[in-house]
Amino acid sequence: MEEIDVPQYFLCPISLEIMKDPVTVSTGITYDRQSIEKWLFSEKNNTCPVTKQVLPTDYDLTPNHAVRRLIQSWCTLNASYGIERIPTPKPPVSKAQISKLIRDAKSSPQLQLKCLKGLRSIASENDTNKRCLEAAGAVEFLASIVMNKFCFVSFEESNEDGFDFTGLTEEALSILCNLQLSDVGLKNLMNKNGEFIESLTQIMQRGTFESKAYAVLLLKSMLEVADPIKLTNLSPQFFIEIIKILRDQISRQASKAALQSLINLLPWGRNRVKAVEAGAVSILIDLLLEKCERRDCELILMTIDFLCQCAEGRAELLKHGAGMAIVSKKILRVSQVASERAIRILLSISKFSATTTVLQEMLQLGVVAKLCLVLQVDCGSKTKDKAREILKMHARAWKNSPCIPNSFIGSNPVA
Repeated sequence: MEEIDVPQYFLCPISLEIMKDPVTVSTGITYDRQSIEKWLFSEKNNTCPVTKQVLPTDYDLTPNHAVRRLIQSWCTLNASYGIERIPTPKPPVSKAQISKLIRDAKSSPQLQLKCLKGLRSIASENDTNKRCLEAAGAVEFLASIVMNKFCFVSFEESNEDGFDFTGLTEEALSILCNLQLSDVGLKNLMNKNGEFIESLTQIMQRGTFESKAYAVLLLKSMLEVADPIKLTNLSPQFFIEIIKILRDQISRQASKAALQSLINLLPWGRNRVKAVEAGAVSILIDLLLEKCERRDCELILMTIDFLCQCAEGRAELLKHGAGMAIVSKKILRVSQVASERAIRILLSISKFSATTTVLQEMLQLGVVAKLCLVLQVDCGSKTKDKAREILKMHARAWKNSPCIPNSFIGSNPVA
């Protein structure tokens, strides 16, 4: 096909491709809708890519019909060169349309599932629709469905009138997950006096696999933006249900979200104790014993590292027959990040839980030999420093190991 010159103002300044749905932002620059939505919503920028000016928080995208018609005319004129005409884009949804759907759903419980499917269809079209749904109050409506006490009467059966509360809850949760809510929207869900978190906890406890997965995915996003005081007031039952998600392995995505949720919660000491009491350490070690992907292994070791910063966590690690062995095994076998986390776990044990029995076990399991190997390979200075610290700390106890340098034994007079 013969190459033809495309007018510069037909090209999106971001993607440099012909615009299919030109829209103009408040700075007067025109972009293709898909490209600017990705820039603003998926990549979370708040500036005009060309002018670098900060855009208003409502990100008003005005369809540029004049440019769109010019592009369509140009496509038609150049059809003989194989240029296909750009179809007229479907206009974005309005707040009025969304508000009507919500009013209809509130007026008739029997219409709720149909209205929810309508909201999901609207949200699936583009990111502008997702932002419009949030601005029109759809999040509050969806949250109210999730918090409806009748949703927890029975997840196994519909009620006596044949109303499918299970499907209703799953639909509302799936929309909330897929909306990619703003930080403000996520914080609003956290700030409902704990009621929304309690509802998600009940769903994780008694829901279907689908609803549990949606619940933990939504929780992960909420915990990432929550105020610290909210993170320290979570119930022990919440931790029990998060740990069960890990244990049951309902999906890789849900397990990863559960791990990331724990990592967001465990910088606070009281949360570490709650997680340990919920059985986290044993389940995490069992997961390490299975074959897992690199990133999953890193997240598991990061979580165990946090838990071993409290006495209860270290005790549980040592109680597990494979605890120290599997942590040591992951050193130099997964990634530099995994090696550093594994060494940090062993450092916590060495500093605060190093009884004579524990030190002998570390020697017999080959942990000491692995630490010595770390000093000889290229694995990052931080990892080496921590391994060296452990070896120096207990060099006298391990003096019969052939791999311990004599300089370590001589420089550390404390057994």
